Amino acid sequence: MAASFSSSCLNTKTLLIFHILVRITLATDTKFTVPGSLCKRLNSIISFGDSLADTGNILHLATSNNPPPHSALPPYGETYFHTPTGRLCNGRLIIDFLAEYLGIPLIPPYLGRKNHTRSANNFLLGVNFAVAGATAMDKQFFEQRGVHIMVKNISLGTQLSWFKELLPSLCQTVSDCQKLYKRSVVLVGEIGGNDYNHAFLAGLSKELVQTFVPPVVGRIASAITELIELGARSILVPGNLPIGCSAAYLTLFLTNSSRQDYDPKTGCLIWLNKFAEYHNQMLQTELSRIQKLYPQAKIIYADYYNAVMPLYLNPYKLGFSSGALRACCGGNGLYHYNPSVECGKPASTVCANPSLYVNWDGLHLTEAAYKFIFKRLFKGPSTVPPFKTLCTVSGF
Repeated sequence: MAASFSSSCLNTKTLLIFHILVRITLATDTKFTVPGSLCKRLNSIISFGDSLADTGNILHLATSNNPPPHSALPPYGETYFHTPTGRLCNGRLIIDFLAEYLGIPLIPPYLGRKNHTRSANNFLLGVNFAVAGATAMDKQFFEQRGVHIMVKNISLGTQLSWFKELLPSLCQTVSDCQKLYKRSVVLVGEIGGNDYNHAFLAGLSKELVQTFVPPVVGRIASAITELIELGARSILVPGNLPIGCSAAYLTLFLTNSSRQDYDPKTGCLIWLNKFAEYHNQMLQTELSRIQKLYPQAKIIYADYYNAVMPLYLNPYKLGFSSGALRACCGGNGLYHYNPSVECGKPASTVCANPSLYVNWDGLHLTEAAYKFIFKRLFKGPSTVPPFKTLCTVSGF
């Protein structure tokens, strides 16, 4: 049975090799040292979401009618992988640091199955369904509101259908599936941000886009409920980032913003950050409601917004000497972002040291920023950091 680590000597030896390689990698990473995992039985990640968690699915959606994304080009991946992997970053993402913390290999993309087979052996330690550009809502939702999505849209519902399609090869009995869920962290998100991105880029007003929030959060909530009813027990749900600090949004709304629209402490757009806060507050309310209905599950809200905010308040003090708002890789402009000159394209330029920047390509952050977020979620500042509370589930 594929879900069991003891299914064969070969699988056991393979896993031992994987663990040794991961430990060697961690030992040589001088910037981020992960202590021994406190979650001895959590050794798998099942991930859903968008570009903040996509470890390569976007690359495998390329066809003759849908050319490879710019994340398939250098300098994407230059810092850690030394080659593009499909991650919209110069290196690792938060999901990668979570995998390292659990002491397991980085989670493979579902669509990158070797030889296009659906062998569960590829996903013994987790599987990633997240796709860059993915939305919580399906395409029909946007069409009804006059929003045309130009990129191939993979909704949260599509990702769930992929998971249910794969599930029989991961566990073939009820007992096996219970073991699978018991040892797995289910990462749901970040998701929903692109639902708003597409709408804002289409020129919809903030008042109209705000009406998207209840159905978007409702869709995330229904997905979490479905996963719990399937058997999920440890669920991590990230909120939205402070999008008012995004180089892309700062550029998009530059001409029609006045001084009072900007936070004097950060330079971020106040109204966009309040929009993200509204989404996050509604999401937390829904998570509390679901937790009461399903006390057997552990649902943890990952507060990406407040975890990253110190970087916007004190970037230089925290070692980001090139600041927090200007992109490392992009085109001409006040924030080094130009929507017609994507990072990776010939006309774009890239900074010499991405670790000194918070923003990578306008919409996404650098590996250094994601590392900072993970460390904040792992170490605090709260007395019980969210990621550690994953280990408090009964039986862990």
